[in-house]
Amino acid sequence: MKISDLFRKQQTTFSFEFFPPRDEISAVDFGINVGQLMKLNPSFVTVTYGAGGSTQERTFALVDYLQNKIGLTCMAHYTCVNATRKRVEEDLTHLVNLGIENLMLLRGDPPEGQELFIAPENGFHYASELMAYAHEKFNFCKSGACYVDKHPEAPTLEEDIRHLKKKTDAGADFLITQLFFENKNYFRFIDLAGKAGIHCRIIPGIIPITSYRQIERFTKMSGAEIPASLVQKLEHYKNDADAIYHIGLEFSINQCRELLANGAPGLHFYTLNKSRAAVEIFEKLSKEIGI
Repeated sequence: MKISDLFRKQQTTFSFEFFPPRDEISAVDFGINVGQLMKLNPSFVTVTYGAGGSTQERTFALVDYLQNKIGLTCMAHYTCVNATRKRVEEDLTHLVNLGIENLMLLRGDPPEGQELFIAPENGFHYASELMAYAHEKFNFCKSGACYVDKHPEAPTLEEDIRHLKKKTDAGADFLITQLFFENKNYFRFIDLAGKAGIHCRIIPGIIPITSYRQIERFTKMSGAEIPASLVQKLEHYKNDADAIYHIGLEFSINQCRELLANGAPGLHFYTLNKSRAAVEIFEKLSKEIGI
């Protein structure tokens, strides 16, 4: 099923992101965690795509398995990195043949050892160009990414939104935000996007902080602002892993509760292939508001 069709049936969606397991041991863990998350009956799931296409074969195999063997509505990530137009056409044709109907189209990060993104010859410089090509050649439901706290490479949030408008004009059916922790920034972003003419569904991306070392990694990765009060609390308990987990979990539950109460169209959980936090958040919200 196309996710855009699913939106007509579900006013509020709940979805999860996975990445392909790297080895046999992580594959076992992945299977256990997917089994736990399947019990929550997600609206759809997404599968990431490694830098430089490093996990392409496993990404395609996993979306095939999750959709065609497990029966989940699945969306495959696909990036511009090292992708010529010829290769994109071949890859997307392969996904069509697998019965995949949903794509998350991204520029992608530079491959390891490469500081700046460099488009391949006869390739794409921006996700908006890849979006336009896929829109012209294929009939996928297409999603794009956006940054509540602005893309790290953008000089201002307003400039970032102007570029985002090109992406939606190129054919994006909906957007999923990168992780963020300040809800006021999400609602500010929604307001600015609407004023810029972006009127598609924008689903908030949520990632629970479950360990102290995640703080620096998350802020460096996405430029996300973390509330000072949360950082102080985590700093105080940085040597107590169990306390950190429950502090992060409580924060995420409150964040999700507030987002839904104020009109967010769903929640997309970045699971890091682990189920415990996502399951606990979902179960808590389910008891409170019947999701």
